Formats: sequence, C-alpha cells, structure tokens
Amino acid sequence: MTAPIPPIPRDIPDLPAVPGPPALLPSPVPASAVITPVRRPLVAAFRLLTALLALTGVTLALATGGPATRTISHFTLQSSVLLALVTLASARRAWSARRPLPGALTGAALLYVVAAGLVHHLLLTNASSPFATDAAAAGTGWQAAATHILNTAVPVAAALDWLLLTTPGRLHLRQAAAWLLYPLAYLTFSLARGELLLPGTQDRYLYPFLDVDEHGYKGVLGNALLLGLSLYALGVLLAALDHIRPNPLRRRW
Repeated sequence: MTAPIPPIPRDIPDLPAVPGPPALLPSPVPASAVITPVRRPLVAAFRLLTALLALTGVTLALATGGPATRTISHFTLQSSVLLALVTLASARRAWSARRPLPGALTGAALLYVVAAGLVHHLLLTNASSPFATDAAAAGTGWQAAATHILNTAVPVAAALDWLLLTTPGRLHLRQAAAWLLYPLAYLTFSLARGELLLPGTQDRYLYPFLDVDEHGYKGVLGNALLLGLSLYALGVLLAALDHIRPNPLRRRW
C-alpha cells in the first residue's frame, strides 16, 4: 500500500524567470577598426605624383613670377601648397594601410584648387568676362607651364583622386560653411595687403575683382559676396555628389 501524496504547500515563493540570452551591448569600437588593413600602393603612387605636380607648378611660379612674397600671395599657389601637403599625407596613409584623412580636410583641399581653376578659366582668361586680364593669359615658356599646371592639371588630378580613389560619403553638407573660413581669411589678407602697399604699386591687388582702386570697397565686397556664394554652392555640390556617386574603390587598388 502506497503512502498518500502530501498536499502541495501554498506558501512556495515564486521562482525567478529563466534568464534569456544576454543582450549584446553596443561596442564603442567602429566596425572599420576590425577590418584587416589593406595597403593601396597604386593609390599612394597617384597621390604622390599629384603632390609632386602641385609642387612643381608652385616652384615654377615662384621662379618665374617675380618677387616670391607677391607670387605666394596668390590664392592659387596657397591652395596648391595645401593640396600637396594633404595628398602627401594621404599617400603615406594609403601606403601604410592607415585610416584616411578626415573628409573635411581632403574636401577643403579639393574645393580650393577646383575653385582656383574655375576662377582662372571663367573669369581671368575668358574674353567675355568683365575681369579678364591680358596678364592672366600671357606668359610663355616656364611661366605658361606653371599657369597650366596650377590651374588645369592640378585641379583635374585632385578631382580624379576624389572620384576614382576615395570612398564616397565622406563629405557632408555641414562642412561647406566651414570651408569658407579660409577664403574669408584670404579676402581679409588681400584687402589688408592692398592698404599697406603704396598706391600705384604693381599688383597691389592680385585679382581684378578685388581691386579697390577700380571698384571701391562697395564693389569689391559685392564681388566677394558673389564669389563666396558661388564657392559655397560648389562645396554643397561636391558634398551632394559624394553621396550619390558609385564606389569605384575596391581591394584591387
């Protein structure tokens, strides 16, 4: 005869729920940090050549353009020097499989050299432009070579680097306003330089649209405003195109 089953006590405490699988916490390490670094020797070589091209143009301009202090005061030369430094650093990072430079820096260097080339071709050497000058189109030999290198070859090389050798989506619309800080500083420098030089000094104002003697401060500031808006629109266009262009960069580079 089996013993009776005792009744189940009613004061058994509730058992804790069986824990589920632990939730994964967000990691502070970006996914790109765990990707195996890849050296890109062809990218590094192209950027090295671009930097050498820009430095060659700057060297020729300094050698043939008169006083060095006047020549280096041009926006074209300053933007080319900046591009050379940025592309040299980018070439080293591509060669050593390091993370690329910030898009804000590379985008600024690209914008400045492209803007300088457009100003040269659309305003200074275009016969239909009110700011066209014979001096911008003049020059032979090494001086002409420097002009073509800095205003045509360097912007084209920088644009090809951006289109073919960089990952899209690294430029942002919010950066376009910050990119205007250097052109604004250059405008201040150009006007201050003109005030410090004596009236009648050759190349007192390096660009005809910034010539206070010709247009007055009101006209110069109006020209600067139009150029600033155009530069901002160009920066916005570059950032927008950077987000819709295809990604040509593959491990084959």
